[in-house]
Amino acid sequence: MKMKTAGATTLLSLLLTGTLMAQVGRPFIHDPSTIVECDGKYYTFGTGSGGLISSDGWTWNSGAVRPGGGAAPDAIKIGDRYLVVYGATGGGSASGHKGSILTMWNKTLDPNSPDFKYTEPIVVASSDGYEDCDAIDPGIMLDPTTGRLWLTYGTYFGFIRLAELDPKTGKRVEGNKAVDVAIVCEATDLIYRDGWYYLLATHGTCCDGANSTYNIVVGRSRSITGPYLDNTGRCMLEGGGKMVVASGGRVTGPGHFGRMILEDGVEKMSCHYEADLDQGGRSVLAIRPLLWKNEWPVAGDNFKEGTYEIESERRGYALELVVDFVRMPRTMRGFGQNTNEPIKPVPSQELSDVIHTWPTGNINVRIGDYMFRPHQKWTITAAPDSSGYLGGPYYKIVIAGTDRALAATADAEVVTVPAFTGAPEQLWRIDQLTDGTYRIMPKVVPGSNKKLALISIGDSTPTLAEFDMNSDNSKWNFKAH
Repeated sequence: MKMKTAGATTLLSLLLTGTLMAQVGRPFIHDPSTIVECDGKYYTFGTGSGGLISSDGWTWNSGAVRPGGGAAPDAIKIGDRYLVVYGATGGGSASGHKGSILTMWNKTLDPNSPDFKYTEPIVVASSDGYEDCDAIDPGIMLDPTTGRLWLTYGTYFGFIRLAELDPKTGKRVEGNKAVDVAIVCEATDLIYRDGWYYLLATHGTCCDGANSTYNIVVGRSRSITGPYLDNTGRCMLEGGGKMVVASGGRVTGPGHFGRMILEDGVEKMSCHYEADLDQGGRSVLAIRPLLWKNEWPVAGDNFKEGTYEIESERRGYALELVVDFVRMPRTMRGFGQNTNEPIKPVPSQELSDVIHTWPTGNINVRIGDYMFRPHQKWTITAAPDSSGYLGGPYYKIVIAGTDRALAATADAEVVTVPAFTGAPEQLWRIDQLTDGTYRIMPKVVPGSNKKLALISIGDSTPTLAEFDMNSDNSKWNFKAH
C-alpha cells in the first residue's frame, strides 16, 4: 500500500496554520454566567431571558431558559439543585442606578425536563439609585472551606459589594451587612485556591462593539471580606487589579469571568468578547484554559492549528515515527577547509527524501532527540465533522505532508496508521494545563471506557495511561516548525 502524500486537505491545513480555534455554532451572548453542567450538557445564561446550550462544550446554540429578564446572571450547582442569580435593573438604564439582585432555584436546567420549574425569585440585594452602589452584575461563590455562600455585585457607579447568602434558601443571611471590596470595575466573581480568595473584576468600557475596552483583572486576599490586593500591593478599593485577559487578535473586550475546574490540573475560564470581528463584531461566548502563574490566574491560549514538534516535558525528547534514520550528506566540520570557497547552505531533509524508506502499514512511535526531520514533524488540525469538549474540538494529528495519523490501540498503546479515517481512536483532545504544558488524550481507546492520556514512561517509550498532574511524564509541549 502506497502512503498518501499531501493533497488538498493537507494544503488547506497548512494555510490554516496559526488559526486560533473559537467556539462554533451560534455562540452569541452578552454577560454570560459561569458555565454549569447538567445531565451531560453545558449551560450558560446571559443578559435577557435566554442563554446557550452545548452537548459537548464546543458547539453552542441558543436554547437555555431563564425567566426574569434583566442583566448579567450567574449560576451555580449546590447539592442537587441549581441556583441562578441576576440583576433585575440597574446599569444606568431608564431606572438609573436603582436596581435589585434576585435569586431563584431549579432542579434542572434542561427546559425539556418534567422537573424544569424555577422558584419565585427572591430579592437579596438592592440599590436606591442614590447610594454609591448599583445592584447589578452579580457573581456567586460557594466557599469550599466553609460551605458559606457569597455574592458580589456592583458596577462603575460606586462600590463593588460583598454579601452573604444562605446556601439552603438562596436568601440573604439575616442581619448581613454588605462590605465594600472594590471600585472602578464591574461584573465581579469570586474564586478560591490554596488559601487565597481571588476577586475577578471586569475593567474598562462595554457595550460599544469593537470599540469596547473591557478587560479582566484580579486581586486576592486571605480573607473573604478583603482587602483584595493585586501583585503590586495595590488595593482594589483604590483601583488595583492584575491583568488576567485583555483584547487580542480578532476579538476585543473580554468580560464576565467564570471558572470551571474539570479535574486536577485542568481548569477553564469563560467570558464574553464584546466583539468577535470574525463573527460580524457580535458579542460571543469564549472558553479558554485557565493557568496559574506564581499563584495568580491568567488566561491560557486555545490550541492553534499548525505543524509542531511534540515534545515531552519529561526530558525534552520529541515524538517520532519508528523508522530508519536517513542520514543527510556529510559536511565538513570547519577545520582543514579552503576558507576561500563560497559557503553553500545545506538544504533541510524533506519528506520526499525519506518517505520511500518507510513501511507502508502501521508504524510505531517513540521519543528521541529532535533533529527537525520529517518523521518528527506533526500537523495538527481540527478534525472534520467531529464533536468537541469544553473549549475545544477534537484534533487529527498526522505526519506533516502525509495523511499518516496518530491513533490509540486496543492495547492502550499508540501507533500511526497509513490514513486518517476519522475513527474515534484517531481523534485527540488537547488541553492546556494550569502550568502551561499540555495533556494529549485520545477520544476513545478501542475496547475500553478508560480515560487515558499520552504518557512518556521512559526516555524513548510513549504509551497511554492515567493522567497524573504531578508527573512530567504526563505533560507535553508543542513547538512550531
